Formats: sequence, C-alpha cells, structure tokens
Amino acid sequence: MKSTICLILTFCICAAFALVRAQTPADKDDVIRVETDVTNLLLTATDKQRRFITTLRAEDMRVLEDGVQQQLFTFQRQTDRPLAIAFLIDVSASEERTLGKEKEAARSFIERMFQSSKDQAAIIPFTGLAFLEQPLTRDVLSIYRALERVEVALPTYVGSGRAITGIPTGPGMKAPPDEGTTAIWDAIALTSSEVLAPVPGQRRRAIILLTDGVDTTSRLLRIDAIDRALQAEIAIYAIGIGEGGNPGVDHNALRAVSELTGGRAFFPKKVEDLKTAFDEIEQELRSQYLVAYSSTNKRRNGSYRQIRVEVTNPELRKEQLKLRYRPGYFANPMSPGTK
Repeated sequence: MKSTICLILTFCICAAFALVRAQTPADKDDVIRVETDVTNLLLTATDKQRRFITTLRAEDMRVLEDGVQQQLFTFQRQTDRPLAIAFLIDVSASEERTLGKEKEAARSFIERMFQSSKDQAAIIPFTGLAFLEQPLTRDVLSIYRALERVEVALPTYVGSGRAITGIPTGPGMKAPPDEGTTAIWDAIALTSSEVLAPVPGQRRRAIILLTDGVDTTSRLLRIDAIDRALQAEIAIYAIGIGEGGNPGVDHNALRAVSELTGGRAFFPKKVEDLKTAFDEIEQELRSQYLVAYSSTNKRRNGSYRQIRVEVTNPELRKEQLKLRYRPGYFANPMSPGTK
C-alpha cells in the first residue's frame, strides 16, 4: 500500500512540475507559437556611424499601431533564431557580366552565416519565370551545387529547377511571361507565398534579391509583391547590380520593395562593395530584436495596419538612432476554431 501511495505522489509531483515548466515565462518562443492574436516585429537599430545597437530595452521605446500605443509582452535581442533565406537571382541577360561575382559573394555569405543544424536556404533564379533550383534545405552542399547550376538565360534558362506557379491564369488574364524577360515582382510574390510562407515555426524569413530592379513583364504589381512578403513576415534585402555594375539599376524600385518590408537596399559599384553588402546583411540578421504584442484592435478583417516605433529614452533620442522594421501588416482573419 505504501509503495502504491509513493508512486501516486511521485506522479503528482512530476505532473505539477511539468505544468509549472510549461507555464514559465522563459519559454517565450512557445508563447508566441501558440498565440494566434500576436504581432511579431523584427527591429534593428543603428547609430550615426551605422553601428548596430544591441543594448536596447523595452522601456527605451514605444510601439504604435495606427497611432495607438501597444503593450509589449516580448522585447528581446534575437541572435540565434533559425533563418529561412531565399536567394532570388536575376538571370536575365543584363546580369551576364556580374552573375559570377554574385554567386561567389552568395557562397561566401553562406559559408560564414549558415548554421546547418537549424537554418534553411533556397536558390531561385528567375527571368520571366521563377525556377526552384533548390528548395529550402539545411544541406549546405546541395545549396552550393544549386548555385553552381545557376547560369544566365540566353534566352532560355537551362537549369533543372521547376517553374514556380501560383499566379492565376485564364481568359482575360495576362499569360505567363516569356523566358528571357524580367518579372521581378512575380518572382518575389511567388517566393514569398509558395516557398517561404509555408515554413513552420518561428523563423526569420528573408529574401536576398540580386537584380538591376528593371521589371519588364510581371503580371503582378510591385505593391502586390510587397503585400505577399508582408503577409509572410518576410524582409527583402535587395542588391542592385546589373550590366557593368551599378549603372542602369532602378534604385527607387529596389529601395521601395526593401524598406516597405523591413529590409535594406544596397547598390555595389565594385566587387568589394558586393562583399560589404553581404557582410552587412549577415550582421543585421544576427543583430535584431524580437518585439511582440497583442493588438488592441481585435477586428481581424484583412485591413492594413500601420506600425511606428519611437525611441522614448531622452539620452538615446540624442543619438538619432535609425530604426528599421516592417512598417505594417495585414490583420488577416484567424483560422476557424481559433479565438
């Protein structure tokens, strides 16, 4: 009888411990994973010398959504959150002289940045169509081999990747673009919704876009591409490079698609600048803060909500910090059954 009572007591103690462990505030990732009415925001801060600031606290700033201050329940520096990165590479004829250097810089970036135990990367060359040359994988050798297979389409892409679909076609709609053309916005939209959005778990999702920014045949508008990236919580880092380097690059288009998703645009003029761009992307991805809050606006009707982050600490305000984050999101309806 005593042994039976001891077993029951042991079971109860273990169950109680498990319950306390499940509820501990330290498990912030678990809290975020199960909360359906949560807005996650990745934020970086730099000073006037473009150095990353990694000592911010929640009390140093405030977050406004549509002008209303929000109560933060998570504010922490994120240095080890798994990455899901898609390298979106323009292989139209305008990239013929620069593609080799782009591939070399991308490989170097992966060698330094990539942690095969948890990070994932995809290789997606595009012209008028986007091709999934390498789906998301943790296998570094597969990523390297896919990069090697990426070549300029003159005019047809000769790699082994399948064309990514997901844009409706039919009577009265635009037909898929011809190969040899350039459909940047289509490629971003498809990469966002078909490749990165389905990745489960709390990951940093990012597109590294290598292109001159000159779109010729997209069926979707630039704002459509931005919307799909926002819906999947993807930051776009654009590296504007084309024929002869920087000339002919559409700076405004690439800045817009980057800054409106919380990323950055770079415009390298020399090989050294290209390496520096990848270095800065690497540093930024490892120097971000995760900010999370439950919106005071409980109407999830698909509308766009504007986010503004302000520094409130008087001493830090003097430093004129540059904050980078996505400026808004879409309050999509919750799945059936969620509350």
